[in-house]
Amino acid sequence: MKSPSLRRHALTLLALLATAPAFAANADRHVVLISLDGFPAYLWRDETLALPHLRQLAAAGVVADAMTIVNPAITWPNHTSLVTGVAPQKHGVLYNGLVTRLGPGKPIKNEQWADKAKLVRVPTVYDAAFHGGLTTAEVDWVAITRPGTINWSFAEIVDPTAVLPREMVAAGVATEQEILSVAEKKPVVGLNIEPPKRLNAAERDELWTRAASFVFQKHRPNLLLFHPLNTDGQHHRYGPNSEEGRAALRLADRYVGDLLKAIDASGRREQTTVIVTTDHGFKKVDKFIYPNVALKKAGLLQPAGATIAQCDAYVGTQGGIAFVYITEPARRAELLPKLKALFAATEGVAEVLDAATEAHARGLPTPEENEAMGEIILYPKAGYAFTGAATGDIVNGPSVNYGGTHGYPSSDPELDGIFIAQGAGIRRGVKLDRVRNLDVAPTIARLLDVALPTADGRPMDNVLAPAR
Repeated sequence: MKSPSLRRHALTLLALLATAPAFAANADRHVVLISLDGFPAYLWRDETLALPHLRQLAAAGVVADAMTIVNPAITWPNHTSLVTGVAPQKHGVLYNGLVTRLGPGKPIKNEQWADKAKLVRVPTVYDAAFHGGLTTAEVDWVAITRPGTINWSFAEIVDPTAVLPREMVAAGVATEQEILSVAEKKPVVGLNIEPPKRLNAAERDELWTRAASFVFQKHRPNLLLFHPLNTDGQHHRYGPNSEEGRAALRLADRYVGDLLKAIDASGRREQTTVIVTTDHGFKKVDKFIYPNVALKKAGLLQPAGATIAQCDAYVGTQGGIAFVYITEPARRAELLPKLKALFAATEGVAEVLDAATEAHARGLPTPEENEAMGEIILYPKAGYAFTGAATGDIVNGPSVNYGGTHGYPSSDPELDGIFIAQGAGIRRGVKLDRVRNLDVAPTIARLLDVALPTADGRPMDNVLAPAR
């Protein structure tokens, strides 16, 4: 008998396929979706930040003053909303990975590279494009492992035997050493080369830019998803608006310029729409909250070195948000009020929300709908961030090598992201106050003439040029 998860995926796929014949997919059109990780709208509005390629795109197309994102305000949930048009309550991605509960007395497990079919509960726009007969490619997109609907892939943890990496090596666009530097650290059958030292974040972005440029010039996919990461890492380490963070944004602009040159060189610029967006903004961090230490001091968690020996409750932390899991279901009624009181009294905690009754208002599922959701949702005060360690006895302390984070309520203006669109099918010289990331996937679907009936978002008529 099929599991509820498999039945759900089968039904959503049938919904997608059932409506596909009503559309004639546009094989002559290309959409390139670029997500510059962790790019706050307030930094885009800083005209002293030199971003020539992005500003040229904005001047020739549509630019928004801000883009509303979804909760949790972290990378994988928002990237999934960008390509599904629904909030995490429906698409199911709540972490940077697939979280499962391991049973009574045990903490949660996060499997980052789980198959997309296990993670994403609704169809995506790349599924729709593929099933509509179009071609698709991705470079370092997320929640997209082995989707079955991507023609050419260069993943964050790359498969060195995959078609695109092999083509790049054969064409002299990348070396075997570079490919192996972003692969899993294990011997590769058929390749007699020792895995080299891993590339740093900026070097990975440069390699990924080459991959995106190469796949567009060689294969001209109808939909290309491209996600550089260095901006996020620099903002985490040094803080948003630091010189290091600003330098990372300038470098990302250069990579966008490189990809635009490749699109021009392909001869398909007039048929291509370029959309540049992000997953979340950023806030400055000064102090850490250690909620699992609070549980330990309350006698609800027992560590064993760096691991957890036993716990009645456990906190999964994601910077500006945390989920509290009651690991002993038989004690839920007893522990829930105690945990609420414990964290309401913890320094730096701003909100303590009961997920059973308050999750939907934040676009999140209840624990009954998705086991990855905790029984309690925690948000910190400005300047504070959650971290998961259970060692030591300090519940609050200064942040260490950590200057910024995200995850705070998506309604926080500092979490607003950027949105730029330019090219085929896009209006020219338009400035908008605000757009939603839920509307990106339906807009791409409209541009490619494919159906995405499961989306809650809608095509951006104020972005799209009138049909001729």
